[in-house]
Amino acid sequence: MKNTPNLAEALLPIICLIILLTLNVFIFEDTLAGSNQIALLLAATVAGIIVRRNGQKWESTSKQVVKTIGSAMPAMLILLLIGSLAGTWMASGIVPTMIYYGLDLINPKLFLFTAVVVSGLVSVSTGSSWSTIATIGVALLGIGNAIGISNPVVAGAIISGAYFGDKISPLSDTTNLAPAMAGTDLFTHIRYMLWTTVPSMLITLILFLVIGFNYNFSETVSDVEQVKSVIGESFNTTPWLFVVPVILFVIIILKVPPIPSLMIGTLLGGMAAVVFQPVIIQEIAGQGIEYTKASYISFMQSMFGEVSISTSNNSVNRLMHTTGMRGMLDTIWLILSAMVFGGIMEAGGLLSRITRPIMKMARSTGSLVASTAGTCLFFNATASDQYISIVVPGRMYRKAFEDKGLKPEVLSRTLEDAGTVTSVLIPWNTGGATQARVLGVATFDYLPYCFFNIISPFMSILMAYLNIKIRRFDKTSGKPEPSTKIK
Repeated sequence: MKNTPNLAEALLPIICLIILLTLNVFIFEDTLAGSNQIALLLAATVAGIIVRRNGQKWESTSKQVVKTIGSAMPAMLILLLIGSLAGTWMASGIVPTMIYYGLDLINPKLFLFTAVVVSGLVSVSTGSSWSTIATIGVALLGIGNAIGISNPVVAGAIISGAYFGDKISPLSDTTNLAPAMAGTDLFTHIRYMLWTTVPSMLITLILFLVIGFNYNFSETVSDVEQVKSVIGESFNTTPWLFVVPVILFVIIILKVPPIPSLMIGTLLGGMAAVVFQPVIIQEIAGQGIEYTKASYISFMQSMFGEVSISTSNNSVNRLMHTTGMRGMLDTIWLILSAMVFGGIMEAGGLLSRITRPIMKMARSTGSLVASTAGTCLFFNATASDQYISIVVPGRMYRKAFEDKGLKPEVLSRTLEDAGTVTSVLIPWNTGGATQARVLGVATFDYLPYCFFNIISPFMSILMAYLNIKIRRFDKTSGKPEPSTKIK
C-alpha cells in the first residue's frame, strides 16, 4: 500500500540537493561540467528511496521518469541545433558583423545608454550573457573608467544589457530551458516574454539616461575602435550578412516551428560562410586544402565542434569562439539529470506535497506568480545556480499553473523573469561570482545598478496582479479566455 509522504520527507531530497550544489560552487570551478548533474542524480536517489519506502513500485516511478524526459526532448533537440547555428553564424561572419555595427552605436555623451544597447545586441546575437560580459563588457568597463564613470555603474549597465539579450535570444540555453520546464515552445515563450521584458528594459534605459546626464564625457573610444578594427581585419563585415538573420526573423514571425527554423538558419549561415568568408573557411579547415573540400570541412566543423577564430586581440578571440552541438552536451546532461530528479519527485507525490501549502495561499494569478518568483530567487540564493532556479520551480509549479487554467508560457515567463536574471545578484551564485571576478567589481557594489535584473521579477508579478496579458485556457474550447481574475 502506498503511503502519502509527509512534508519532511518531501523536503529532504531538495535539502540534499541544495547542500550538494552549494558544495559544488565552492569546490568545482565549472559546476555545469558534471558536478551539478551528479548532485541532481544523488538527490534523485534520495527521493527514490523515500518513494520506495512509501510503497511505490519502481516500475511506476521509472515510467514517470521516462515520460518526464520525453517532455524535454524537443528542447534538447533545439539546444543541439542552436549549437550548430551559433557555429555557422560565427564562421559566416554574421555574429561578428552584428557586433561590428553594434559598436557604432557608442556615443560618449550617451555612454551608459549605449553600453546597455551594445551589450544587449551582442548578447542577443551570441545567446550568452557571460561571454558578452567577459569580452565587450570588459572593453566597455575600461572606456567608462577612462571617461570618469564609476565602475559599479558601468558594470550595472553592462549586466543589464547582457541579461536582457540573453533572456530574449533563441540561442540562449536558459531561454530554451524555461519553456521546456513549463511545457511550451521556444518562440511562443520569447514572444510572450516581451510583454514584461520590454517595459523592464525601457525603464532601465531611462534610468541610465538620467544617470548619464550627470557625467562629463570625453572622446576616449580607442578600445571600441580597436575591437572594430580587429573584427574588420578578420571578417568581411558586409551588410549583406544581415539578410540571414532577417530571413530567420521572418520565418519566426510566420510561426514556423523552432526545429525547422533553426535548421534553416544553420544552413543559411553555412552558405553565407562559403560566399563571404573564404579566409575564415580556410582557417577552420586548414591551409592548403582545396576550397570545395575546405568549405565542407568548415561547415561540418562549425555545426558539431569547436570554432575558434584567431585575431590580434585576446578579448576578441574569446568572443570569436563557439563549440557547436558538442558544446551543448553539458546542458543536455543537466536537463536529463533534472528530469530524473523531477520525475521521481513527481511520481512519488513529493512535489505536490511541497506545493500544497503554497497553493492554499496562492488564491489568485498574482499570488501564484509571486510565489513562483520567490521560489526562483530562493533557489538562486540557496542552490547557487541559475539552471536549478529554473528547473526545480518549473517542475514544482507546472501542475499548479495548469490547475489554475494558466497557459504554460505564463510559467515559463515567470521562470525567466525571476530565475535567469537574479542569479547575477547573488555573490555566491555562479552568476554573481563569475561576473564579479570578470569585471573586478564586487557583486553588492554593482547590484544597485543592475536595474533590468531587479525590475524584471517585479514587472512579472505586477502584470499578473493587474491581469495584463495573462493567457488562460478556455476549458470548453481550449482557447485562451479573456484576462479576468481567477476565482
